[in-house]
Amino acid sequence: MVMINFNPHIMINIKTLGSGLKKPDADRNYCLYDKNKVNFLAEKSEETLPYIMRYLQNSNDENGIIEALFVVDKIADDMNAKALNGAKKLDKIYPYLSRFNNTDSPEIQVMLSGIYRKILVPDAFGPLCGMFYKQINNPVSKYFDPKEETGGAILEYIRAYGAGNIYTPCSAANFSNTLGVA
Repeated sequence: MVMINFNPHIMINIKTLGSGLKKPDADRNYCLYDKNKVNFLAEKSEETLPYIMRYLQNSNDENGIIEALFVVDKIADDMNAKALNGAKKLDKIYPYLSRFNNTDSPEIQVMLSGIYRKILVPDAFGPLCGMFYKQINNPVSKYFDPKEETGGAILEYIRAYGAGNIYTPCSAANFSNTLGVA
């Protein structure tokens, strides 16, 4: 259970998440959010995160979930701006995000991919690959391509977790030599 210090201003903003969200359409390939609400919640990130975690734990409102994820994404951006890989401190929110790993909503998939790309929780790599597979085999968005964000997140995991150190050109050449490939 998440402990929350009561703040009526944050609570009201959390209760209205998604109420003004506009999803992508034929004229716009991105969502429109309530900027005042999102900025207010992101500026008070320490107080907001417990509310967001509880909301994500209990909500089934797709628009509200998308806007809550946008707030988390903005908080991650702010943390990364303050310190290199600062958003890795958001790893505690992963259990609340992981509830949506199998979603068919392309908007939620894109938001999760963007957040996972920033917080780099190792447990999210497999679900990202699953999302990517699902997006390739069952495209569900006609207004944007979620594979772009999910593929980018997968590449960021590969870069961040040292694939370059494991698979150096020297070791690749040695592997080729053991196979008899020139």
